[in-house]
Amino acid sequence: MEKSALIIIDMLEDFVREEAPLEVPSTRAIIPFLQKEIKKARKLKIPIIYVCDAHSKDDIEFKKYGWLPHCIKGTEGARIIEELKPEEGDIIVEKKTYSGFYNTELEKVLREKNIENLYLTGCVTHICVLFTASDAVLRGFNVYVLEGGVAGLDEEDHKAGLRIMKNVLGVKIIKEI
Repeated sequence: MEKSALIIIDMLEDFVREEAPLEVPSTRAIIPFLQKEIKKARKLKIPIIYVCDAHSKDDIEFKKYGWLPHCIKGTEGARIIEELKPEEGDIIVEKKTYSGFYNTELEKVLREKNIENLYLTGCVTHICVLFTASDAVLRGFNVYVLEGGVAGLDEEDHKAGLRIMKNVLGVKIIKEI
């Protein structure tokens, strides 16, 4: 476990809270699981890295992909939910698109910490988790997705995301760290 990191993707107010701009209702169901895994990671001294959407007000993603404005950098909506609040020593990496690797510091952070194994959690299974997993695999990381720690927009897309990660990318879908 010494070369491992727990990655928590987009567990932010604008995705988790009721009536949020891009509410993903199933994210609320995974919070207790994530709390347990975070606690376990801390006990095992596994680094915890929060990968978070952080958009500008006029981000091209809103027009290009038709998303409502969300996770505007510096707003309450871009905050990590209180239930999963980072502690001292945790790392926060901001992203502007689906992948946690695209134009971010994530790979640099992982390489500096000599991380080889990534345990991915968060939302959305078939979008940000999938694209982050894909980029991680392409960069040579061993990728594991904690099945009870990811949430999709709906059950069909959630299952499709897990299936693609497993069957196409060779990601291991596991129950817990």
